[in-house]
Formats: sequence, C-alpha cells, structure tokens
Amino acid sequence: MTLLTKEHKAWIGTTEEPVTIEVSRRDIQKYAAATEQVQSKYINGDEAPPMFIFNLFSAIPTLKNLRPDGLARGGGSGPKLPLKRIMAGGTKLRLHRSIRPGDVLVGTRKIVNVYEKQGSTGPLIFTVRELTITTADSEPVMEEIQTSIAR
Repeated sequence: MTLLTKEHKAWIGTTEEPVTIEVSRRDIQKYAAATEQVQSKYINGDEAPPMFIFNLFSAIPTLKNLRPDGLARGGGSGPKLPLKRIMAGGTKLRLHRSIRPGDVLVGTRKIVNVYEKQGSTGPLIFTVRELTITTADSEPVMEEIQTSIAR
C-alpha cells in the first residue's frame, strides 16, 4: 500500500519562481560573526562561507510564523503529505565558485523527487529539492540538494 498519490508525484519537476539576492560585504561579515568563523577572508567579508546560502533565498518569517524552536513554520511549496513529522534527511553541496560581496545571485528551487520507503517504525516519505544558484549572468555558483523525510 502506498501513501503517495498521482497528485503527490505530479510535484516532481515543479520549479518555484527564481529569487534574486544582492550580497553585501556586511551580510558576509554578519554571517561570519554569527557562525564564529575564524578565517580572515570570511571575517573581513571578502568571501562567504559555503553555508552562507542556508535560508538566503527563503522568505523572512514574521515572529508570529515561528515555531517554539525558532524555526519558520512550513509554508514552502510542495505536496501536502499524509505524514506530518518532518526530519532533515541530508544536504549535498556542489560548489562552482565562491560568493563575494557585490554578487547578484539568482536561486531557483525545484522538486526533483518524491518517493516512499518502509522504515522500521512505519512508512517514510522522502522529498528531494534542488536549489540552483547562479549569478545574474547565469554563471554557476553552487547547487544544493536537500532531502526531507516525513514520518
């Protein structure tokens, strides 16, 4: 018996509207301070650490839209799944070049797969999303593949 319907599977290949972000030296410096970076290239804001992109292309949540743990409530695109407890299933990054101050970045999210497996305690649904980041001139910067698991 499968929990995934044709409607769930129809989300595979859907792409969100691209989001454009201009990166400032101060953005990089604030991120470097918040994440306790020690390399001078990050502290000085000459280059962004790889995880600088984490949530960079996400909408800024209001306080009302935060869960008790401080994370934003789910509101992104994607299928409404029959299993509601969501866990991180892993992240892979492919870096093409560093992010530098003044870069205008374009991020595009796409659902690349939705599939089901049977776990030891019951069914699991995996959703795989790809974030492709380029410059405004379409130069590749990085790809991030993120997997979430519903149980």
